[in-house]
Formats: sequence, C-alpha cells, structure tokens
Amino acid sequence: MTQKKKRFETLRKDIRVNKALLIMLIPVLAYYIIFHYVPLYGALMAFKDYSPMLGVMNSPWVGFKHFINFFNSPSFLSILGNTVNISMWSLLIGFPTPIILALLINELKNQKFSKLVQNCTYLPHFISLMVVCGLVVDFTREDGIITYLLSFFGFERVTMLNYPQYFLPIYVGSNLWKEMGWNSIIYIAALSGVDQQLYEAAEIDGANRWQQTIHVTLVSIVPTIVTMLILKLGQVLNVGFEKIILLYNNATMEVADVISSYVYRRGILDQSWSFSTAVNLFNSVVNLIFLLTANKISAKLTETSLW
Repeated sequence: MTQKKKRFETLRKDIRVNKALLIMLIPVLAYYIIFHYVPLYGALMAFKDYSPMLGVMNSPWVGFKHFINFFNSPSFLSILGNTVNISMWSLLIGFPTPIILALLINELKNQKFSKLVQNCTYLPHFISLMVVCGLVVDFTREDGIITYLLSFFGFERVTMLNYPQYFLPIYVGSNLWKEMGWNSIIYIAALSGVDQQLYEAAEIDGANRWQQTIHVTLVSIVPTIVTMLILKLGQVLNVGFEKIILLYNNATMEVADVISSYVYRRGILDQSWSFSTAVNLFNSVVNLIFLLTANKISAKLTETSLW
C-alpha cells in the first residue's frame, strides 16, 4: 500500500471513530466561517472609496489614502494616547485582581462561605452594560452615593463624570467591579488542579502559608496566568465603544475618546465607511503585533505560548 493510501485509510478511520465529535464541531465551524471569515472581505473598504451603490468590489481603489488621512489628522495622537492609557490601566489593575481574588477564595475553608463569595462576585458580570453605566452615572452625580462617601475623605461633591480627571478611575473601577469575579473563574479552576502533595511537602520543609502560596500555588498556575496575559495583550487597543459612549460627554471627550468610539462616530454617524474601516484595520493590526510579540517573548522566557 502506498503512503498516500495509508494516509487516506488513517483519515477515514479517524472520521469513523470520531464521527460524533466531528458532527458536534460543525456548528462551531459554521459560526466562525459565517461571522468571522466571510466578513473579512469587507476590509477591502479600507483601501477603496466605498459607495453603497457600487458595492465593495466595484468601488474605486485609493490605496493607503484613508490610513494617511488618519495618521495626519489632529486627533490621531490624542485618540491613540487615550486608547493606550485606558487599556494599560485596565490591564495593570484588572489583570492581577482576579488572580488575587482566586487566591483568597482558595484559602477559604468554609465551603458555604466560599460559594457565597463566588456567587456575589460573579453576579455583576450578568448585569447589562446599559444598566451598569446607568448606575455609574447615578452614583457619581453630585448627590450620588459614591460622591457622598468620597466627601468624607475630603473630596468635593461634584458630578464626577463632568470632570476629565475622574473618568479613568470611574471607567477602570466599574470594569473591575463588573468582571473581577467572572475573570477569576479560570484561575479558581486552575487552583483546583494543584497537587495537594506539593503543599504537604512544602509544609514538611517548614514553609508557612504565605510561602506555600508564593512557591507552590502561584508557580503551579503560572502557565494559566501567562496564557491569559498573552490573550489580554492581544486586545490591548480593544477598548469597547459601548461603555465609552454611555459614559463620556463633551466635558470628558479629551480623555475618553478612543479608537473604537472614533470609528463609531466616523462610520455610523458621519457615514465615512472607508475611513472608519481603515482606522479599525489599523487597530486590529496593532493588536496582532502585540499578540505575536507577547507570544514570542513568553515562549522564550517561560516556555509557555499559544502555539
């Protein structure tokens, strides 16, 4: 039997053995093909002067015209700076916090209390973003509960979302409250797989609980932490426009306007479809570069990578 026939027989055998799994995979493949790969042809709009009457393929080519216009626009540096600033602070505060929460929950001995804490911290994730932003707006008004509590620490009672210096803390803080518990799930799952014999060996060696946490618990979940960090870095410029639009106003535009909200205004409100596509494509390319770079550095330093 030739090598080609052997490979064909092996493939046919695998299909026969794993038929049920392959059938279950069909809806997943269909979803990604229909909603993630087929729309990619729309990226051509970034290099054309798109007209709905002509369609994507028949619109005239303009090369890198829209990219150049974006790079030369007065708002380019401020929008990019705001995006990086919000994203970096969200990463610096939002990434380690779920890990700390998972470690604290892992230390709880009372299972009922542990489940209660988990349920309470997971719950905000399921609240609609519109509702969360409405609560944030109400709580940070001049007569809001957050403003009232901060006044005890010497802060002036003002409508906080009308002041640029308060926008970033409010944005990052509300994100932390909403997603901290949900993001801790994967770390709690990783902690449940740590070999208990490692703790016993560390205890015999005289390690206290803090030393066990540092040298056993954290070391055991480093691959999970590194993988999640790489994925986060791959979305470093993906600041969602929904929350930005729901919270910002003319007073905070200078610090709150990011790439996604800029794309929304130019593409949907101004109907500059080609220009907004170019800006969004630039955003995606930068994210891809961050992802590839982070993955390569991680593979060299920790031997953990996505591929």
